[in-house]
Amino acid sequence: MQEKIDQYTADIQAFSPANADELEAFRIKYLGTKGLIKDLFEEFKTVGPEEKRVFGKVLNQFKQTAEAKYAELKEGLDSGAKTQDLGLDLTLPGDGFEVGSRHPLSLVRNEIIDIFKRLGFVVAEGPEIEDDWHNFSALNFPQEHPARDMQDTFFIRKGDGSDDIALRTHTSSVQVRMMENGRPPFRAIMPGRVYRNEAISARAHCFFHQVEGLYVDENVSFADLKQTLFHFVQELYGEGTKVRFRPSYFPFTEPSAEMDISCTICKGDGCNMCKYTGWVEILGCGMVDPNVLENCGIDSKKYTGFAFGMGIERITNLKYVIRDLRLFSENDVRFLKQFQTDII
Repeated sequence: MQEKIDQYTADIQAFSPANADELEAFRIKYLGTKGLIKDLFEEFKTVGPEEKRVFGKVLNQFKQTAEAKYAELKEGLDSGAKTQDLGLDLTLPGDGFEVGSRHPLSLVRNEIIDIFKRLGFVVAEGPEIEDDWHNFSALNFPQEHPARDMQDTFFIRKGDGSDDIALRTHTSSVQVRMMENGRPPFRAIMPGRVYRNEAISARAHCFFHQVEGLYVDENVSFADLKQTLFHFVQELYGEGTKVRFRPSYFPFTEPSAEMDISCTICKGDGCNMCKYTGWVEILGCGMVDPNVLENCGIDSKKYTGFAFGMGIERITNLKYVIRDLRLFSENDVRFLKQFQTDII
């Protein structure tokens, strides 16, 4: 009996069916009601009492081996049949996939944040839907003030007919919330999306992205503002970039200025990007108006501060020479692939 079991075990281990019919023949031969295992159990009955314990264990192990082999072969044939039904050829190489990339606005936004973080600024965020107080009034925009016309606003009409809720036109509203809910000193930047009711073109869009900054403390001066922004430009565009400040007007800063840099595309020689002046305006800035500090509960006689704001699209245009703002929101893979990085 032992010799039979050894021979049958070797045959089972070597068996490899080509199809389901051969596998079924294997089942009948070994596991069927008239199969070899059934015969071995009949023969086992004639074994002497002293050998039953030994051969009983061997016979049970052999039966388990045959059943396990059948189950393994059946599963393999079933999987192959399913693959064949699906029309799959497992010998073919797999399809490759393209690696994604970060959006150019995200790349520049992160670079701006990193520069100011190294100067001790933290990142603050706020809601994109704002009330009139945080978006206008607290920032020195009184009702009917002509400065409100500087920004075409998307107002949201409420059920009672009032329209003092709007999509924020700048991230300055985050500055107001920070000053209302804390105590100086403040040193923060506020990146985010803003909305203005403008016609969409190569140079304008109804939504865009800003990074605004605020620094409030004792004895903060305009010289601190200039040095901070000068350092920012050198870090972002290179040490050879020139900077100039021009007087301007913003309701929430006094004095106010716009900052220009030497055109990074033509290097100051003149091109259509800089309108052949050699200079490009990239941000507005100024000392925080005392009225804004008082509106937020801050003593303007003790504290001073500066604020600035820039459009990320404008910064990105200059950095990557992109001449159409609409490309940023069209999600054209051919455009986005140009900014592929190792970080996904």
